[in-house]
Amino acid sequence: PLLANLNEANFEAAAKAVFSYQAAHNPLYAQYLELLGHSIQSPRSKVQYPFLPISFFKSHLVQTGSWEAETIFSSSGTTGQTPSRHLVRQLKAYLDNTRRGFTQYYGDPSEWAVLALLPAYLERGGSSLVAMADYFIQHSKHAESGFFLNDFDALRAALSACKSKSCKTLLLGVSFALLDFAEQFPMDLSGVTVMETGGMKGKRPELTREALHAYLNKRFHTSTIHSEYGMTELLSQAYSNGNGIFRTPPWMKILIRDTEDPFTILGNNKTGCINVIDLANIYSCSFIATQDLGKLHENGSFEVLGRFDKSDVRGCNLMVE
Repeated sequence: PLLANLNEANFEAAAKAVFSYQAAHNPLYAQYLELLGHSIQSPRSKVQYPFLPISFFKSHLVQTGSWEAETIFSSSGTTGQTPSRHLVRQLKAYLDNTRRGFTQYYGDPSEWAVLALLPAYLERGGSSLVAMADYFIQHSKHAESGFFLNDFDALRAALSACKSKSCKTLLLGVSFALLDFAEQFPMDLSGVTVMETGGMKGKRPELTREALHAYLNKRFHTSTIHSEYGMTELLSQAYSNGNGIFRTPPWMKILIRDTEDPFTILGNNKTGCINVIDLANIYSCSFIATQDLGKLHENGSFEVLGRFDKSDVRGCNLMVE
């Protein structure tokens, strides 16, 4: 498979091949390139790829080739917002990719007890995050693995059981639910990997990642809080092991664009908006301009610093750490 064999040496060639394929077989992307006056010939480097604004996943079907979607991932959003929709040709390909990406940094998920606290996602259908967590839970060798909607007593019992067994344990949760659990059930989770997926979903006031992690560390007696960076429009995830610095799998690259000129790519250690090349998106679009603010480091790792205010992109009203 293309993704399994990717590395730093052959990424550029693979990205060029995917670009040429999508420019020829994705009508929306082809039209976007035409409107930009961009040739469909392969760019000479990843800096030159035209990145499709992520908002197109709300207004259009982003599809490369002709096929029937096995499933459709959709974003949660807030009341009144139009959700993003990501057509997925093969669910198994997505799940295999999530497992491959997680394994690179944490080992095979089957070795973990996976306790998922994802109420905002479980209460609706079409969540790529829930699909990933369910896949990990189904393949886990530990009986304690499972979803915990609002039953904090059961979650505390499962965490205690995992601690007593000294098994590798992942508590994966949306930010507001982790905060609720930490408030009501502070406990010693030293040795447990606590991973937040971001998002208050309108349930609580927004916090900077630094403040969120500091509070959770205090209540859980942990030294670090891990993070997952993913979204409906991407079929890959990046992970942070507690320092706020995210790392990508070999088939995913980050670039930073200028906040005033979306076609200018910035150098390392400069703040701008995050562009993503995700080659797992081969049947949708692999070149995505997100609305997240970030900073790229020399080794390809990156930080997520906030988001644009959608009502005034040029004004750059930002929630910045």
